[in-house]
Amino acid sequence: MFRWVVALGLVAALLAAIIAASPAEEGGPNRPVAECSDLVGRYELPGTRAHVTQAEPVPDGVERAHCAVLGYVEPAVRFHLKLPTTTYTGRYLQYGCGGFCGELTTPGFPDCGPEIGGLAVATTDDGHVGRGAVRSADTRWAADDQAARDDFAFRAPHVVSLAAKRVIEAFYGEPPAFSYFTGCSNGGREGLLLAQRYPHDFDGVIAGAPANYHSPLVLYQAWLARTNLGADGRPVLTADRLPLLHAAVVRHCDRIDGLVDGLIEDPRRCDYDPEPLRCAPGVEDCLTPAQLDVVRRLYAGPRDPAGRRLYPAGQERGSELGWRSWIAPTAHDSVSALLADHYLANLAYPIDEPGSSLADVEFTAEEFARVNVEGVRGNAMSLDLDEFRDAGGKLLLWHGWADEGVPPRALLDYYERLGRRDRDLRSWARVFMVPGLHHCGGGDRLTGVDPIRDLLAWVEDGVAPDRIIATGRDAGGRVVRTRPVFPYPLTARYDGTGSVDDAANFVAAPPAGPTRDSVDWLGVTLHREPGPVAP
Repeated sequence: MFRWVVALGLVAALLAAIIAASPAEEGGPNRPVAECSDLVGRYELPGTRAHVTQAEPVPDGVERAHCAVLGYVEPAVRFHLKLPTTTYTGRYLQYGCGGFCGELTTPGFPDCGPEIGGLAVATTDDGHVGRGAVRSADTRWAADDQAARDDFAFRAPHVVSLAAKRVIEAFYGEPPAFSYFTGCSNGGREGLLLAQRYPHDFDGVIAGAPANYHSPLVLYQAWLARTNLGADGRPVLTADRLPLLHAAVVRHCDRIDGLVDGLIEDPRRCDYDPEPLRCAPGVEDCLTPAQLDVVRRLYAGPRDPAGRRLYPAGQERGSELGWRSWIAPTAHDSVSALLADHYLANLAYPIDEPGSSLADVEFTAEEFARVNVEGVRGNAMSLDLDEFRDAGGKLLLWHGWADEGVPPRALLDYYERLGRRDRDLRSWARVFMVPGLHHCGGGDRLTGVDPIRDLLAWVEDGVAPDRIIATGRDAGGRVVRTRPVFPYPLTARYDGTGSVDDAANFVAAPPAGPTRDSVDWLGVTLHREPGPVAP
């Protein structure tokens, strides 16, 4: 009898050890098998090397306990990796970077709930260090360095994913069971680029407001800035006029979706023209004829002298409050002017060609072709995501309908083209259009969305997201509104009961009419350019 008791005890101990070491999908956190400091060193990767230069334990406190890792992938792609020491459950999350990158931001741990546990997280500066007051707008690093250009254009997120997984394996004894990527704007471009060019790097990708039509988009930024520039070199439409314009747009179009809630559910159904705001004698709260012209041009979007579209979209009605700083400058240059001028000077053209400037660039088909010689390297416009799909990859795309920086219809143009290639597109790629949301966040009714848990459920449990929840927060950060956002082209319809600020009181509804989202513009042929692939 004693022998049986001992044997059963040994079996129980063995089972307990197995359970404790199980990966996330089997229910237990992964414990480190190495000391944090032991991670410092060199790691061989396909075609390159990674170097961990610093690895220090951080005790539980403001953040969960983790090993903080700093390093770089040759030649100069810096990364910051955080490895949970007590809560890791086999998942890795990599963040994209915004603007032209150039900053190594500190990655945050997402709040995925106790049932998910801790994720290893990482960020990168995309291979260069920006200078000046706005480091993510600086491009001086690109003036004569093609390797740095290529790191930013396509290589850096890929090699950081390889490096992070190697370090994760060294720390926990095995690579992550699931890998995810999330980013907005340029980070959204990176997410689509990874799915297109490196389809096995990540199991799931979130691409928010993706700047994937990248070089045409930066030419569009130059057009935005120049459109609002008067002959005297001063802005025509000033920031103080934007609340007046926005309020008029909302008054005219808020009712179209059947609910007066301060949101325009689908701006494409809004046909507001600002003529009623024209200044008249004795009226001060108004727009001058020159300001009216600028507003109409911003809504219409850029065309070349022959009338051909240089970008598939313009500013949406309802996005006017977001024009402050981005188009209508306040104390400094507008964001659009800053991005465009830096890009044109150092990054837009091949290294052996002279740069341009916001003042000199022309909005012609010839200039469009010229910027895309180099720009095709960083565009994420390929429609061939077959390998990502066939590997089980899931792509969750989202965009704010009031995005002032990256016009949302460009995403719908891309998504419709994907759908023509794959009639079963919604089984692995879905778009969510958030009413009233500005560029990557902010707005006067809805201010943010974070679908990371929806992506995890899709990848790991096969539960495709039938809605994501957008939130509206007040100035103090308190949630004052929630709203479901359904997979495009579905929209949210109020069910007639309860508060309009509660997501529970909305149901999915079909679009008001047929959607035709692809646009005839000069960039159509770029969808056939895959760009380079490098280790």
